[in-house]
Amino acid sequence: MKLKADIIGSIARIMEAETRAGEQAVTTAMREAGTGLKSAWRAQITGAGLGPRLARAIRSEAYPKGRASLNAAALVWSKAPVIVGAHDTGPLIRSKSGFWLTIPTPAAGKSTRGGRITPLEWERRTGLRLRFVYRRTGPSLLVAEGRLNKKGRAVASRSKTGRGLTTVPIFLLVPQVKLRKRLDLARDAERAVDSVPGRIVAGWVESRL
Repeated sequence: MKLKADIIGSIARIMEAETRAGEQAVTTAMREAGTGLKSAWRAQITGAGLGPRLARAIRSEAYPKGRASLNAAALVWSKAPVIVGAHDTGPLIRSKSGFWLTIPTPAAGKSTRGGRITPLEWERRTGLRLRFVYRRTGPSLLVAEGRLNKKGRAVASRSKTGRGLTTVPIFLLVPQVKLRKRLDLARDAERAVDSVPGRIVAGWVESRL
């Protein structure tokens, strides 16, 4: 038996074409995997009730930019890593000073700078003084003597007779808080990684058709 093989075309050109096809397949696969992971993480965050703003903090980027490469990579990250990481791990949070964590009640309102309002900011904003109330059962309190407005916020009383004046709980004081784990980012990341080989093969085969 005699076998004969003929190569049609230039070997160099064939290999060059295969390399270009491989570069494009790898680059496309990594870009799609990164974009898919970004979408999956954003869906997790909104599904957990953490809001679209935090979800939009998830970003993705493919490298190298502007060209295809067999060494292409994708990076998916958060612009708010501390917040997202906390909801992903469910850590035990303690006060940095070793005393109390202050948790604002609805009567405290929101910070003008965004995020959670602090007792110092609340006193400056309202002109009221907070008073510590220790409780043996349940969280201790920081309260103020004032009134609730139509929005349920504690404000200073304008009445000279003291009408409507009441003791309003402004902050709950607890020694520590266990944050509930709401996210499982590793699950989606593993799925994205596992999808890459199949994406590369599919893209490489498609380039030949």
